[in-house]
Amino acid sequence: MAIYNAFLMFAQAAVYFAVMMSLLRVRGTIGIGVFMCALGVMHFLETYLASVFYIQLPFGIVSPGSTVLFSGKLLMILLLYIREDALVARQPIYGLLIGNFLIVALVMILRNHDTVVVTDGRIPDIAFVDEMGLLMVWGTILLFIDSIAIIVLYERIGVWVGRNPALRFLICGAAVLTFDQAGFFLALHYVSGAPWHVFFGGWVAKMIATVVYTGFFVAYLKFFNDERGWLTNRPLKDVFQVLTYRERYEDLLEATSYDHLTGTLHRRQYDQEAPEILARSLKDGRTLSLLVIDIDHFKQVNDRHGHQVGDKVLTTIARMLKENLRSDDHLYRVGGEEFVLLCERLPAEGAVSMAERIRKSIERFSTIYLPEKVTVSIGISSAPVDGENIEDLFQRADVRLYEAKKQGRNRVAGP
Repeated sequence: MAIYNAFLMFAQAAVYFAVMMSLLRVRGTIGIGVFMCALGVMHFLETYLASVFYIQLPFGIVSPGSTVLFSGKLLMILLLYIREDALVARQPIYGLLIGNFLIVALVMILRNHDTVVVTDGRIPDIAFVDEMGLLMVWGTILLFIDSIAIIVLYERIGVWVGRNPALRFLICGAAVLTFDQAGFFLALHYVSGAPWHVFFGGWVAKMIATVVYTGFFVAYLKFFNDERGWLTNRPLKDVFQVLTYRERYEDLLEATSYDHLTGTLHRRQYDQEAPEILARSLKDGRTLSLLVIDIDHFKQVNDRHGHQVGDKVLTTIARMLKENLRSDDHLYRVGGEEFVLLCERLPAEGAVSMAERIRKSIERFSTIYLPEKVTVSIGISSAPVDGENIEDLFQRADVRLYEAKKQGRNRVAGP
């Protein structure tokens, strides 16, 4: 019998997940409200089943309402957040909170009616209504806390486990449902005297439910996540590239911060960040050096070999510059063939030494691997000696760059 009950619960979870994910999938056609209504209408049933309906499983006594329906609802709210954003996900969270409190308030008024018997033996059980009202209030508060906690935790652990939604889904579900099981059981124990073995059986069941729902989630991402059709040949590795809209937005911001050709930060980032970096260095009493690096005769490279070779030269030099960066350095492409390197905690003599190393490396590498020899000229300024604002520093380094070019190029000009 216990095995049969386990099979039935698995079937319930499969049906629940299939229907709710179908509604989530077609939200663009029928509206997100259908998904939210389906999510909300079962809360009373969940609470009722968690109060009085228990079955025997191989590892203990559990409630299908708590294990399948409540666990599923909480994880569905997380899925809604993953597929949409916080603005959409908070709608069912607040809606469930307000709606369930409204139910309790109305029931508290209804219980004061003078009722009449219409069918023999069918009279309202006011004591059960009171018990359910208390559990509804407490369960709703827990759901509100759980819903926010699972979304916050999903975001936080992304820093540690990376953008692996299935693993994050599993960890968040296990952690928050453990908290929920403890919280709801305490109320159930207080109201109805539920024995402690119900707590442990219910906790194990919720952990298993988290694993099962995570498995359904991975299967959905693999086979049914293509909006153009139900069955696809989506590789399993692609399952772990599904991002929340917030993460996609961060990726977009990151992508727009970098020059698409060289992978260095671009001019807009320099304009935004350089004054702040300089101000921070001056405030802390640290030196800062600015290097303006320009590719010599770059137009001639384009004219002789074409822009494709010119792009290769740019990407090669950018890569070599990045290979020479320290943790306190910031590299920007500020013009067609011009780069700026901001070096925190680097005095002028150290900047000159770095610039010479970069210049020689580029010259040596280009002689062997590029279509023709490519060199760079570098002008250097240092704060606070050469200026205390970024415009003065850049202008001083640019003047020295011009001096290096006048002296024959492939040179470093410093303070």
